[in-house]
Amino acid sequence: MRMINRSDLEAFGYFDMFQNSPDYEEDPVRFYSQFVEDKILTKGRDRLIENTLGLAGEAGEVSEKVKKLFRDKNRFKDEDILKELGDVLFYTVALANIFGGNLRKVMEMNMAKLDDREQRGVLKGSGDNR
Repeated sequence: MRMINRSDLEAFGYFDMFQNSPDYEEDPVRFYSQFVEDKILTKGRDRLIENTLGLAGEAGEVSEKVKKLFRDKNRFKDEDILKELGDVLFYTVALANIFGGNLRKVMEMNMAKLDDREQRGVLKGSGDNR
């Protein structure tokens, strides 16, 4: 099975779509959010399940590559991890969309949470409400 490469994506018109879109230039987060919505194949409860399992699966693929790097000394290209992180991003945005958010909101909430933990000296540790 052959991996999709840049020339394949260029043939699909994705690079032009992103680089030449006024919507992308104006608000890339909203543009990507709509891009994700246009690719979603499931609805309702099925979508929530599929998107959540998709996120877990793609994060697992990132973890698997790093595990094999340490365990088996399997080298990989940075691009390989970036592609998997793109899949993680896709499902993250899909789930954010379900819950009335977007990537910007997720980022802002995460930065505020981590800044608060840092100020309180609890960056280390475990638990959501530390």
